[in-house]
Parts: sequence; C-alpha cells; structure tokens
Amino acid sequence: MARRRKVGNLLALHVLATLYQRPMHPYEIAAEMRGRGKEQDFKIQWGSLYTVVGNLEKHGFIEAERTTREGRRPERTVYSITDAGRDECVDWMRELVGAPEREYPKLRAALSVLGVLPPDEAAYLLRKRAEILAHQVAAEEASLRAADGVVPRIFTIEAEFGLALLRAEADWVRGLVAEIEAGTLSGSDFWRAAHEQLARERQE
Repeated sequence: MARRRKVGNLLALHVLATLYQRPMHPYEIAAEMRGRGKEQDFKIQWGSLYTVVGNLEKHGFIEAERTTREGRRPERTVYSITDAGRDECVDWMRELVGAPEREYPKLRAALSVLGVLPPDEAAYLLRKRAEILAHQVAAEEASLRAADGVVPRIFTIEAEFGLALLRAEADWVRGLVAEIEAGTLSGSDFWRAAHEQLARERQE
C-alpha cells in the first residue's frame, strides 16, 4: 500500500530528483525539467511549482541556500536538497518502482459503459483511436531511433515504457474492433438488438 506523503504529488518527486544534481532556483528547476521533456512523462501544473517548492521547504526536504539577483530582475532563492529530502526521494522511488499501484485510465472507465454507444459507432470510434495511436507509436519510434547511440539508454527508458503501452493499447483496440465488426464479441447480439429496439421506439 502506498504511503501517505507529506508532499505527495509527482512534481514534488521530480523537484527533489532535479535538486539531487545541484542547488537551483525554481526557474532553473522548471527549465531543467522542460529541457528533459518531463511533461511527456506526467501531467505537470507548472503554475503550482512555487507552491510545491514551498511545501518541500516547509517539511524540511529542501532548504534555501542563498538568494541571487541578475540586473533588475527580482531576487531568486536558490534551494538545495536536505538529507531528509534525499531519504524521501529514494524511499518514494523505491515505492513507485517496486510496488504496482492500480491506476484508472479514462479509456477503462469508458469501456465499462461502452454499450451506451451503438456497436457500429463504437467500432468506428475505436478504429479512429487505433489510427491515432499508430501515429503516436510511429512518432515515439522515430524519437527513440534519433536518440539511439546519442543519448544513453538510461535516459530514454521512460520513453520505451510509454511506447510499449501505446503498442499494447493499439493492438488490443484493433482486436476489439475486429470482434465488434465480425459480431464475434460475446454479447454483441444483445448489444445490437438493444440499440435497434431503442431506434424503433424513437421513431414511433
């Protein structure tokens, strides 16, 4: 079971991981994360960065080291990670890497009530989804090929994982479409008959 953490969103984890390298001010942290494409790995609310930094400082995971000023720009506070922050970051990583946690994709929620749509429309929409996924797979494959031999693989494994998920989803969706269109999906007859009955009732 996942621990309840004092600062529990993934942005906090990545702030800690970024400060593992060296002390930085929040603007540098954001630039570093953007440069590494972290918004591709999880949903980031950049506007909450300073709140997250403040909460991490409040709980002793980071500390203000110094302030800097460039020209007429406002002062910037440089933060460094504390021993408690390092411990928190490592413990959090061990939990995330080693303990699977149930996630709730929106597609799973939609599939649980797919019968709301007529079979032909559902198949059409799923086929469109599979086409979009195929384009995303191709883009990810191209990106990884470009990085191969240039960027050490340890820095692209999250993209590999994302690609594996995209491929798996695309394959599964295409298989479901084929079953719906062939009428071999168990319950298809009932599903289709229910919508045909509903259409007749609306015409009366």
